[in-house]
Amino acid sequence: MTSKRQKKTTTIPTNLIAPCGMNCRLCLGYIREKNTCPGCRMIDKQESKKSEYRNRCRIRNCEQIANGKIKYCSDSCRRFPCARLKQLDKRYRRKYGMSMIDNLKMIKELGIRHFIQNEKEQWLCPECGEIICVHRPVCLSCGYKWH
Repeated sequence: MTSKRQKKTTTIPTNLIAPCGMNCRLCLGYIREKNTCPGCRMIDKQESKKSEYRNRCRIRNCEQIANGKIKYCSDSCRRFPCARLKQLDKRYRRKYGMSMIDNLKMIKELGIRHFIQNEKEQWLCPECGEIICVHRPVCLSCGYKWH
């Protein structure tokens, strides 16, 4: 296990919950060791060079989000859920068993702290206790097959 992974234990700061409802802490881009993404909300001095997908994300760059009018797509956005979010949600439901729309509804109804606590319980590896990656069927820390 690398020291980078050891630093990224089960802590999920609120700024790692993306506007779309994705928990960046579960994302392979955040977890991987090379070309690590700092998370959708993190400001990076070399932002133009890092995380190309994050930089061109239409949800992250939505006018409502970019202008700071709302923090999450479900926060008073009259287009919630927009076509892009529906498309993302459909793909994540099918491929990874996760719903961005359900995540956003939980954040809106129960608050970010409750959502993060739920994420910690839902995405912990039963073998080693590390948070698992939604994009991989095995725990990246110990190899436990969860999917």
